[in-house]
Amino acid sequence: MKLTFALIGNQNSGKTTLFNQLTGSNQHVGNFPGVTVEKKEGNIRKYKNTTVVDLPGIYSLSPYSSEEVVTRDFILKDKPDGIINIADATNIERNLYLTLQLTELNVPMVLALNMMDEIESNGIFIDIKKLQAELGIPVVPISASKNDGIEELIETAIKTCEQHTLPQKHDFCSGELHKAIHAIAHIVEDHAKKAGVPPRFAATKLIEGDAPMMKTLALHKNEIDLINIMVSDMEHSLGTYRDAALADMRYAYIEVLCANAVTKQHGETKEQLRSLQIDALLTHKYLAIPIFLVIMLSVFWFTFGVLGTALSDLFSAGIDYVTQAADTLLTQLDISEGLHSLIIDGVFAGVGSVLSFLPTIVILFFFLSLLEDSGYMARVAFVMDKLLRKVGLSGRSFVPMLIGFGCSVPAIMATRTLASDRDRKMTILLVPFMSCSAKLPIYAMFTAAFFPDNGAIVMMALYLMGMITGILSAILLRHTRFHGKAVPFIMELPSYRFPSAKSVLLHMWEKAKDFLVRAFTIIFLATIIIWFLQSFDFRFHMVADSGDSILASIGRLIAPLFRPLGFSDWRAATALLTGLTAKEAVVSTFAVLMGAGDGDALIPILGQLFTPLAAFSFLTFTLLYMPCVAAMAAVRRELGSFKKAVLAMGYQTAIAWVVAFVVFTAGKVMGF
Repeated sequence: MKLTFALIGNQNSGKTTLFNQLTGSNQHVGNFPGVTVEKKEGNIRKYKNTTVVDLPGIYSLSPYSSEEVVTRDFILKDKPDGIINIADATNIERNLYLTLQLTELNVPMVLALNMMDEIESNGIFIDIKKLQAELGIPVVPISASKNDGIEELIETAIKTCEQHTLPQKHDFCSGELHKAIHAIAHIVEDHAKKAGVPPRFAATKLIEGDAPMMKTLALHKNEIDLINIMVSDMEHSLGTYRDAALADMRYAYIEVLCANAVTKQHGETKEQLRSLQIDALLTHKYLAIPIFLVIMLSVFWFTFGVLGTALSDLFSAGIDYVTQAADTLLTQLDISEGLHSLIIDGVFAGVGSVLSFLPTIVILFFFLSLLEDSGYMARVAFVMDKLLRKVGLSGRSFVPMLIGFGCSVPAIMATRTLASDRDRKMTILLVPFMSCSAKLPIYAMFTAAFFPDNGAIVMMALYLMGMITGILSAILLRHTRFHGKAVPFIMELPSYRFPSAKSVLLHMWEKAKDFLVRAFTIIFLATIIIWFLQSFDFRFHMVADSGDSILASIGRLIAPLFRPLGFSDWRAATALLTGLTAKEAVVSTFAVLMGAGDGDALIPILGQLFTPLAAFSFLTFTLLYMPCVAAMAAVRRELGSFKKAVLAMGYQTAIAWVVAFVVFTAGKVMGF
């Protein structure tokens, strides 16, 4: 029997950790049909016919964000066989708010009570049987990070689905609200059944003033008028607003439930107290940002300093060995000169030059994963809120920007979480200024060639330059195109926790896999095209000098645009052009054009094209100019217009040119 489970929970409840424990590596990532919100799904280990869909972290089923809409639509329209609702046991009162809403969906459901190890170590007791009886659903205590209780959770969830055991209790209301819910449920019952929506859930959503639910039910005007009268009478009797009445009802029930089922010896857990003590320093009014900069500088020092350099050198030596072996084999087989050149000077030089920087990327994401899983990155978003609000954005915009340090495509998609259309469009324009991981091979190559003793400082300067440019650009946009104020920013700061080794390693593997896929698809194809264009002239005669090639002609056409930035060689211009396919292609283009087998061989040759100041100007332009075609497509999709996307790309490239010009001019004035 094939079963599908929806994994639902609050943000920071351990949902991702549980998903990884359930599925291991048997998972794949995609987008919900028609919506650029990411979903993960995978098969439960040992149960090939059982699928888990990891839905976005939410706090309610109200349509305030695309994540909440996606989650609700998935349950109501895709109709999974069951729900696994994960809740943080250390914050059980807040987490149960979503649980109560989920029970109204009338789908087989299991509550996974996570972080029970922390509960026990803090002298807190939760009566699981009492909680289970009051909620009317199975409750399984687990510790996702330690893999405790996972097998019992799987068995309980499968049994609940196979027996189609529905939540036994829905009615948590009383008084005027009780009358309103049941009366409205009776009115909309036929419409709800026709739409495949539980009547009680439909009634609570209508009381909240849920417009999508009103549309789904296709109510008649007289029915809508009657419902509005009932809600108005309820508000008058209770002396509160419609949505506040429902929130009060749920929290009142949760308060009574926890008073009976949860026993606390102390007010706060050790983890919460420890987090408060750490936050006194890390979120300090004046010290927070300097501490963040020091932490990032340390990360860059390890990544581009001793550790990263040693591993990259080792990896490059392996690539050199393979390249030389392939070169020798092709020579012995007397392969034609053209094909020999394509394989060695094209594929091996292009792909090999990019692969040599794989260790650097893996190390960087190891540290970033530690910072994210520990809960520190949530604090950074909180600290940045005050700064971003001064330029017209909220701290919520920092989350897509943070994702942008990994890849611009999911970062641009993540802007869907922003409630304000103004904030969303501004953030889309600013995300490409954040340095994505695809640019790391370029940075690593240039810092090794021109700034070997100051690699970490140069890297820190580039990342800061991207953020500062984004801030200045936001100020410009705020006073020209996007007037108004940012929406309020509310977020929960999770307790600090030691990152799970499995989660960190899985994150590193995902980044490495993504890098390898790009290297052997986009970069592979790009290097073949680059080799062809630099090996032939317009009459398709093979040239002895690449300066006579098709690529050189194209490069010379655009090279004058970069002369004010300190570099005007056609090879540099061409590398920037091919970087639009994927930023790593900049490195592979230089490798093919300069005849270098890998990144290490390319480093000493770059001095022929750049001075140190011109090299930093080139890095500045690379940091800021328009992103790759995949990111451009995402921008077009989010802005809803090809014209708007082209204007956005032009704006970003113009900003890149101006900043690089300022950097180069200022450097010359200062005598660099």
